[in-house]
Amino acid sequence: MNLDSKIYVAGHNGMVGSSIVRELKAKGHNNLILKSSSELDLCRQKDTEEFFKDSKIDYVFLAAARVGGILANKENLPEFLYENTMIQSNVIWSAFNSKVKKLLFLGSSCIYPKYTELPIKEDQLLSGKLETSNEGYALAKICGLKLCEYLNKKYGVPYISLMPCNLFGPGDNFDPLHSHVMPALIRKFHEAKMSNLSEINIWGSGKPKREFLEVNELAKICYQAMIKYNEANFLNVGSGEEISIADLANMISDVVGFSGKILYDTSKPDGTLRKVIDSSKLRKMLNWESKNPLKAQVADFYGYFKSVDSKKAA
Repeated sequence: MNLDSKIYVAGHNGMVGSSIVRELKAKGHNNLILKSSSELDLCRQKDTEEFFKDSKIDYVFLAAARVGGILANKENLPEFLYENTMIQSNVIWSAFNSKVKKLLFLGSSCIYPKYTELPIKEDQLLSGKLETSNEGYALAKICGLKLCEYLNKKYGVPYISLMPCNLFGPGDNFDPLHSHVMPALIRKFHEAKMSNLSEINIWGSGKPKREFLEVNELAKICYQAMIKYNEANFLNVGSGEEISIADLANMISDVVGFSGKILYDTSKPDGTLRKVIDSSKLRKMLNWESKNPLKAQVADFYGYFKSVDSKKAA
């Protein structure tokens, strides 16, 4: 991947896509093709095919997706399945037909069965039933990684896939109902502090454990994988460390400065209880290790939230 290579980042306005754009620019790549969803609807096969035919793209980072937290997934199973399947299938197939040199597809650790051995290795894919609350999204991502795998094996094109754990960072969605757990808790605790509330209610039991990765770290990994990795088999991407939702809530409470009581609403869904992934293959390939403590990253993330929140209020 040369500095003058023509690179398309699908989903560049999203959290992951924008972090990849920042990483590419930091490395000196300025021949970037960036299209918003209003400029190019990737769910439309004809439009996507014509875009690739006209653009003569060399490399693709496929980060475009419809994403959300537990509630958003559960309430929109057909939309999450349809839109994600269409977006990734149109991009991958159009890239292949247009002779794109290399493509990196991003999925999610939710592709794995709800109950499986831990830490989860790549070969545990399709070994059991999925978590029902995000089944639509998971099925779509499985189709995407399999399409890349099949094209790689049959035609020898280096179309690769990475499956990251829970992500957070600049560009995240802080919607109280439809965001992922980290940004949702950041906003919840901040608003509770600003309103001087004596207690705060968290969805679920607090017992599930999650693995988190800051999105700028993921972008660096994506860049290195695009240069060094060409295999058909997908790779897990995670920090290797778990934290319970209750411990995360206590950490965020401390970072934000909320001194009230934390309650748990067990009538709300927990999702998968544990899903820490085994990223040893990726760490060995890239000689990479997550070195920044989670609490320091959470503090930076809270600082980002306050900057975004103040801009909205202005």
